[in-house]
Amino acid sequence: MHQHRQEEGRTTTTGTTGTLQRIFDYSARADPYPLYAELRKTPVARQEDGSYVISTYREITDILNDPHLSSDLRNLSRPLPSAEEGATSSFIHMDPPEHDRLRRMAMRHFGPPHTPGLVTGLEGFLTATVGSLIDNLAGKEQIDVVDDFAFPLPVTVICHLLGVPREDEPRFHLWVNDIMNSIDYNPETDPKEKLDKGVQARKDLRQCLGELVEQRHGRPGDGLLSRLANDDGPDGRMADAEIVATARLLLIAGHETIVNLITNGMLTLLRHPQVPQRLRDEPDLVVPLVEELLRYEPSVHIIPWRPAYSDITVADIVIPKGSRIMLMLASGNRDPDRFHDPDRFDPDRRDNQHLGFGSGIHLCFGGPLARRETQIALTELVRRLDRPRLVADPPPYRPSPVLRGPIHLDIKQGDG
Repeated sequence: MHQHRQEEGRTTTTGTTGTLQRIFDYSARADPYPLYAELRKTPVARQEDGSYVISTYREITDILNDPHLSSDLRNLSRPLPSAEEGATSSFIHMDPPEHDRLRRMAMRHFGPPHTPGLVTGLEGFLTATVGSLIDNLAGKEQIDVVDDFAFPLPVTVICHLLGVPREDEPRFHLWVNDIMNSIDYNPETDPKEKLDKGVQARKDLRQCLGELVEQRHGRPGDGLLSRLANDDGPDGRMADAEIVATARLLLIAGHETIVNLITNGMLTLLRHPQVPQRLRDEPDLVVPLVEELLRYEPSVHIIPWRPAYSDITVADIVIPKGSRIMLMLASGNRDPDRFHDPDRFDPDRRDNQHLGFGSGIHLCFGGPLARRETQIALTELVRRLDRPRLVADPPPYRPSPVLRGPIHLDIKQGDG
């Protein structure tokens, strides 16, 4: 293997395959950051299979804002199979102008300028839901932050946001659980039932959401499903299948982001014991603290594929049309050319334009809600848990190198 450069417009072969394989290996899950530092030595690296890995902040940001970068699987020269055959794609897998139309329609009901009070209007519900979950932890000598808190919280919040009836909510918790388990499916070690349950859960979720949307027609209400089903804005009205796809995006992508953010956040705070005490004394610290968590321990480490619409030049490297591009977001977040002392957790960090929610036209549209949910969750956990301490460090991690977070985070509290 050897390093490569582009010389006089020609792209030669590459040499970071070994490092990438080690990042994907489970043994690196607890601390992939030294391997990201190796990757950054070659900011744009062509792999043996013809794909490209981009690992530095400037290059990631440039290409995420490049109109020649696609999010549509069909633009790959060797298309990948869709996870949900026959289902309408969400706008996260679309390009302009269709992406822009659907995102505008969703954002009319999800934030400024048309719905500026959405997140602040959820403040009371978020606080009450967090408080109720923490109430259930009182008196327990040992808790699992994932199972007991971080996993159930976002499903409850997103169901409330969508306007899912309370009696249907337990089914949504089960479906999201089965879908999340199937994302990590390994055919070599896992029973096929794990995959089958995920496939069935996706079908059941689509069907239930479709029925709920159908019931909302002609019945305007506060939930997002009702608003989308009855809105005739400048772009017209979303088709029912598009509403279902948008709701699924919120449930699945939103859930995964928040579970990992809260769990990684709690782990980081317990590794830096002076910070929880500061947070108790200075509640406003939680705002920059969560931004630093999004940089230091983000929920999404890798965007595993984006196609090139046409030839794209990044850092003097020509990436041919149809190539698969892998973006190492977490590596960009630790790039010393962009962030001072990047391997240090610093909640007072200034100019923290991290890649925790991506960049460009696909910047996470649920970001404001994820931020506030995490801010309230970490503030209340720190305030109300009784002398929490880690049972195991590092904790066991999920198999995925893409959506990286502990599968369990066991904490002891009290005198036990």
